[in-house]
Amino acid sequence: MTDARLRHGRASLALSFFVQGATFALLVTRIPAIQDRYGISDGLLPVFLAAVPILAGVGSVLTEKVVARVRPRVVLRWTQPVVLLALLGVGAGSELWQAALALGVFGLAVGALDASMNMMGVSLQRAYGRSIMLGFHAAYSLGGIAGASMAWAGAHWDLSLLVSYLPAVVVMLPAAFAGSRWYVEGTDGTPGAEPEKPAARAVSFRLLLPLCLVMAFAYIGDSTVSNWSAKYLQDVLGSSEQLSTVPYNVYMVTTLLGRAVGDLGVRRFGAVAVVRSGSVLAAGGFAVVAAAGGAWTGMLGFTLLGLGLCVIVPQTFAAAGRMFPGTSDTAIARLNIFNYVGFLVGSPLVGALGDAWSYRGAMLVPMVLVLATLLYAKSFGAEPARYGGGHERPRTADVG
Repeated sequence: MTDARLRHGRASLALSFFVQGATFALLVTRIPAIQDRYGISDGLLPVFLAAVPILAGVGSVLTEKVVARVRPRVVLRWTQPVVLLALLGVGAGSELWQAALALGVFGLAVGALDASMNMMGVSLQRAYGRSIMLGFHAAYSLGGIAGASMAWAGAHWDLSLLVSYLPAVVVMLPAAFAGSRWYVEGTDGTPGAEPEKPAARAVSFRLLLPLCLVMAFAYIGDSTVSNWSAKYLQDVLGSSEQLSTVPYNVYMVTTLLGRAVGDLGVRRFGAVAVVRSGSVLAAGGFAVVAAAGGAWTGMLGFTLLGLGLCVIVPQTFAAAGRMFPGTSDTAIARLNIFNYVGFLVGSPLVGALGDAWSYRGAMLVPMVLVLATLLYAKSFGAEPARYGGGHERPRTADVG
């Protein structure tokens, strides 16, 4: 495989991460508008919201079976358009069953898309011989910011869901599909060497479990920010309604910044040190939020959260790839399920604790869970974690 082909493959996969970040943000940030359009009651809304990650978990499980027969790049090439069309379906329907169908398709396809994207990212990182996984997730964060901005514009100008979604889909769908022609996987070969397949290692759930727990803990923290930051700032810290919308935007920006430079930290200090530092920083962010006396201190806490949490998920996928060479696709498909477990658990957990106890106290629970990542940090330190001496394989060419 040529260096140019790897560079093109890396760019095209980053585009897919960007498109998925934008697509997901367009959906979740317009949930109130979706509820109003279809007349979904407050009692039924949690069922719809829970169904999407549950079906995404099913999609991830199915992907494990599918990639035994076709390559992840094939799965990604065809599921990304389905996700985008399902988003358009959410905006175009008028009956409750149409919303249920579109969201169901969205959930199944998202599970397959998330799993196949990360499979390809791990295999490309192996081909590069150095950490590039955080860069892909930085593209996802950038897409999330773009999608949230488009959703804000749609809400600000009181656009219908269809009018809000259609331009984004018209632009992103052909761009992603065209870019998919340059998808490559690291198992196709490495620069300057004959194609080689890593020695297979059976995926043991006992060995994978620490990474599964870390994944769930990280997404419990992430869902706490996305679902409760605005309410916490307004109801607990007494901010204005306008100011209460700022923490999540700050969190997204700091997530992007942390991921943009995170690969450099992994190359310099190794994955274990980066994950430990991120865990401590994120836990510190939750502690600041819980103890904050005012809105600005609370926003400082959410800023620390973004910088800390952002490194954990990409490195968890990368660690699974190193732990199970030759069977990394299977490991990643199983690990990806715990993305949705954390998302399902996080928001109800904080809400229940906040109602029964206090929202300040509730913030301490994700803090403790994120700190528990320190107990499993050694799982990120498999021998190839730094890709040879000086954190790089000497024989690997620099491909950008």
